[in-house]
Amino acid sequence: MTPAVNLLKKHKIAHVVHEYSHDSASVSYGLEAAEKLGVIPEQVFKTLVVAVDTGLAVAVLPVSAQLNMKQLAKALGVKKAAMAAPADVARATGYVLGGVSPLGQKKRLPTVLDASAMQFSTIFISAGRRGLELELAPKDLCVLTQAAFESLI
Repeated sequence: MTPAVNLLKKHKIAHVVHEYSHDSASVSYGLEAAEKLGVIPEQVFKTLVVAVDTGLAVAVLPVSAQLNMKQLAKALGVKKAAMAAPADVARATGYVLGGVSPLGQKKRLPTVLDASAMQFSTIFISAGRRGLELELAPKDLCVLTQAAFESLI
């Protein structure tokens, strides 16, 4: 299994692993996951790694939404944020783009989870590879990543 799944097992966090056949021609990995799992896109969350003046950070938000960089910078207490370079993302997380999980990253990065997650009893996040999703309670994700709930969209 992936580092994300192993972390959940280690901490005995309730979760469900969902696997689906990933289509490499898919334009949006997150929307593909929502469609193939039969859930609304607002309940499937993507993991974006951003560069800030203090290094790298993580934003977790619905796949149907676009990240508001100003909101994220405010939540992190920095002046500005921008998408991180793909090589930096892979190096810091140990995951490939399209399969980045907020859990089990090589290096613990400051993490912000969009407040919309609180409306769901469970949300879906990448399990660490394309075609593999984790379903878990938002509060559990928050505890494991030491994330803050903030508005990111």
